[in-house]
Amino acid sequence: MITRTEPWPAGTPCWGDLMVPDRDKAVTFYESLLGWTVESGGTETGYYGMAQIAGKPVAGIGQIPPEQAGMPPMWTTYLSVSDVDKTVAAIAEAGGQVIAPPMDVLTEGRMAIATDPTGATFGLWQPGRHSGTQATLTPGAPAWNECMTRDFTAAKQFYGDVFGYGFGDMSGPGFTYATLDVDGRPVGGLGELPADSPASPGWVTYFWTADADESAARIPDLGGTVVSPPADTPHGRMVIAVDDQGAGFSLMAPNAQSGTQDGWG
Repeated sequence: MITRTEPWPAGTPCWGDLMVPDRDKAVTFYESLLGWTVESGGTETGYYGMAQIAGKPVAGIGQIPPEQAGMPPMWTTYLSVSDVDKTVAAIAEAGGQVIAPPMDVLTEGRMAIATDPTGATFGLWQPGRHSGTQATLTPGAPAWNECMTRDFTAAKQFYGDVFGYGFGDMSGPGFTYATLDVDGRPVGGLGELPADSPASPGWVTYFWTADADESAARIPDLGGTVVSPPADTPHGRMVIAVDDQGAGFSLMAPNAQSGTQDGWG
């Protein structure tokens, strides 16, 4: 495990949180699957849960408030920024939409939620006391974040304009994919959904697991669904799944092809 306490470089996926109708049910699911310990905040946070590995925060779990009861359960990827308000202005100028304007989260930081021009939702996080995930390269920690879109060209233009990413081409026969690079280092990915894919545009969160096959076998027992069974790739053995409330996520385990490298360094 590698730990980090300082803020992540601007543009890096620095945090992920889950919003669901039943927070307690989600805590049970992910504690059982990923080995988390979830500590709940007080009433001022809406009892937002901080998921931890070895005492280090790695993700959040919150409950959808009654006034937003129609909101679908989902994981949100937050991108680190030095100034949320300036980034929000850049998002609007680049054709995105701000769906939750900048707001302070106690003294922890400042956030906003937006969508890109292709419909993918993401968050912005300007760190205060909370800089984001503090554990990497260990089971239960974030492994990778990627945006999957139906308009790769438009999304690439948007993220390049707003966050200043460089791009590393990883496309091959039948698929289009690029890394999102900060200071020459991949921090996330951008891919084009296949024409026949039923998936909606969105950001996907991957978590490390020690054994993809064992984790996949446990998901149905916990009430979730395995959408795509374990499969080897050059980057790890991957599983695509949906939790017991309908939120999609993915798992990744190191394999002989991948070693231990990932985008969180």
